[in-house]
Amino acid sequence: MAKGYADIEGQCRKIIQDARNGVFAPVYLLMGSEPYYPDLVCDEIIKNALSVNERDFNQSIYYGLDTDAGTVASDARSYPMMAERRLVVLKEAQNMKTVEDLGVYAAEPLDSTVLVILMHGASADKRRSLYKNVSKNGVVLDSPQLRDYEMPEWISAYYKSKGLEIAPDAAALMSEYAGADLGKIALETDKMMKSLPDGTKRVTASDVEKNVGISREFSIFELTKELSYRRVQKALRIAAYIGSGPKFAMPMAVAPIFTHFYRILKYGAALRRNPSMPRADKARLLGVNPFFLDEYDTAVRNYSPGKLMRIISLLEEYDFKGKGGECGEAGQDELLVELVTKILA
Repeated sequence: MAKGYADIEGQCRKIIQDARNGVFAPVYLLMGSEPYYPDLVCDEIIKNALSVNERDFNQSIYYGLDTDAGTVASDARSYPMMAERRLVVLKEAQNMKTVEDLGVYAAEPLDSTVLVILMHGASADKRRSLYKNVSKNGVVLDSPQLRDYEMPEWISAYYKSKGLEIAPDAAALMSEYAGADLGKIALETDKMMKSLPDGTKRVTASDVEKNVGISREFSIFELTKELSYRRVQKALRIAAYIGSGPKFAMPMAVAPIFTHFYRILKYGAALRRNPSMPRADKARLLGVNPFFLDEYDTAVRNYSPGKLMRIISLLEEYDFKGKGGECGEAGQDELLVELVTKILA
């Protein structure tokens, strides 16, 4: 796996542990397209850098739209009052036009100040002085967006950190519900844990359905499963239900279906090269839990390489139609049913 959640989570855990032990860098640059880890680290630094009594005179929190680099840097150069350190936090830093000017301060940060620069869903330019100077004299946490196929594994690891096991289909369902929004998953998990019976050790798909409010029976996850097994009537029923949702948009459905059939195509090609491939290697190739291998084995038998290529072409066509291109009078719901019908034809 490319540098992803495992590396970022490890770095995040180290920063948080240091903060809880009273060990701080003089300057932090917390950034990336996925805001969950930067926000988490920022909250922990704020919680641990100063005692409650020290905050009145030694803590400043700014927001990018309401300040400038000169103000933040001047505050960061102030010395603490009756405390070991001063804490200066700049949130929503991506909205501050002069944020790169903080690179001058980061070149020679004050040891008695902890400056936190938090960019929400954005990143500093790695070619410029802010990023380079914080990398040299402080800590940079760069949190990239996770890929869709990484999400079930991340969810499983997150639940494990909470002392719970989550069933593979439950993790897939949660992933479909939240997409790659780690904060949303964390929030829904915390809410669900309050509702689970005492002593619960394993979270099932039924638990997710009950507590998160998503129906497994009528989900994209279930639709791709029915397509794998070529169960026509149920696939069409699910497609009609999903398409009738008030917030439904065709590209939301096309993307996961495309990923699913691309995996089937890649899996089939690998099996033709190595028919005796071990299960662990199959799961690693697909980026799925071994729990789902039977479905993919069936799908490979149900869809020839030529048929898969035609389906991928269909998906590109319907993605275009779903974005307003040459769809005639068909509505978004009709497009999804039409697409599923053609896939199963």
